[in-house]
Amino acid sequence: MNEGLGELMCRRHFLVLTRGVDALKNFYTLGTVAQDWVMDESLGIKVQVDGDNSMLCLLYGIATIMITIAFILIYLINIKSAAYMQHLQKEGQRPNSFREDVKTLLDRRFHITLMSLPMVSVVVFTLIPLIYMILLAFTNYDHDHHPPKNLFDWVGISNFGSMIGGKISGTFLPLLTWTLFWAVFATATCFLAGVIVAVLINVKGVRFKSLYRSTFVLTIAIPQFVSLLLMRNLLHLSGPVNAWLVRTGLVDNPVPFLTDGLLAKIVVILVNVWVGMPYALLVVNGVLMNLPEDQYEAARVDGANALQIFRKITLPQIIFVMTPNLIQSFISNINSFTVIYLLTGGTPFNSNYYNAGETDLLVTWLYKLTVEVGDYNLASTVGIITFICCAVFSLITYSRSAAFKREEDFQ
Repeated sequence: MNEGLGELMCRRHFLVLTRGVDALKNFYTLGTVAQDWVMDESLGIKVQVDGDNSMLCLLYGIATIMITIAFILIYLINIKSAAYMQHLQKEGQRPNSFREDVKTLLDRRFHITLMSLPMVSVVVFTLIPLIYMILLAFTNYDHDHHPPKNLFDWVGISNFGSMIGGKISGTFLPLLTWTLFWAVFATATCFLAGVIVAVLINVKGVRFKSLYRSTFVLTIAIPQFVSLLLMRNLLHLSGPVNAWLVRTGLVDNPVPFLTDGLLAKIVVILVNVWVGMPYALLVVNGVLMNLPEDQYEAARVDGANALQIFRKITLPQIIFVMTPNLIQSFISNINSFTVIYLLTGGTPFNSNYYNAGETDLLVTWLYKLTVEVGDYNLASTVGIITFICCAVFSLITYSRSAAFKREEDFQ
């Protein structure tokens, strides 16, 4: 019976090893046999024969590599544990038994047991899909190579070359420029509007301050998509705003708020101020309420006027505190899908662009490449480039900011 059990275990290990080798081989080739129609002599007709699925080959290959790495780590941990047990035996101490180790994991080291499930979940549902999506940027997985009907293959960094200097650069570079322009102005306008309104509310002598703050908080309570869709309907060619402008004689024809390229870009920035300014207002208001009053009294004694006090005392301290928030807002605006997609949908369409419009950001273009066209390789490339730009900007800006270098100065 023991011999039969050993033979069964050997067969299972061999089967697992064989499947692992096959998965790694398919990961290297991404499949070699395409789906095809073959004549069935018994039926007298052509039947469809399944081939390799490049998508599954890639996914199974990643999973195999991750499992292999996990086994290697476990093996190294076992070697280290065995060395430690030998050390304990030389010292005359008795190593823990398996039952004692399990008891320890359920008692003194229970935090490790609790963290194991979330860690496995992160690897399975976050890390592996993330690696999968990154690797798609190095393949030709587009609308012409959709599995399982067609195979896709590795193409190296050709997708990145196509984005920067190839056939897609005519779309990518203008959208990258507009994305950065949008992120700078969307962040700056919301911040400046929030600062101005917060300063005006906190001026001495202003009544009903709580009412003003509550009013702006109410705009946050309304879901953003509701405000954006409302603005879209108001600014439509046949919407209430254009109807009023034409009826009053201010314009002869409806104003293309959302259908003219330049005007649409200005409109989305202005609308974003309305939906984004209250967030900046709340943060700035909190900073202003905690600034020491003796600084202002000393400045007034020295003869400084209100504008000088704002420029020399209020604004520098606001920027000092809000630098991390401004960086976060800038990154969020680069990835601002909701504002653009719900307000303009990327329109007006530009025939010189590849499935993109004048107001499309990189993130909305990425969505269109994935959902509407099926060019997953280009979408993954756009995502990687966007991530690199955001990461580099965040690290460089924050490491050089006063909030990072002189954090202890703010009390």
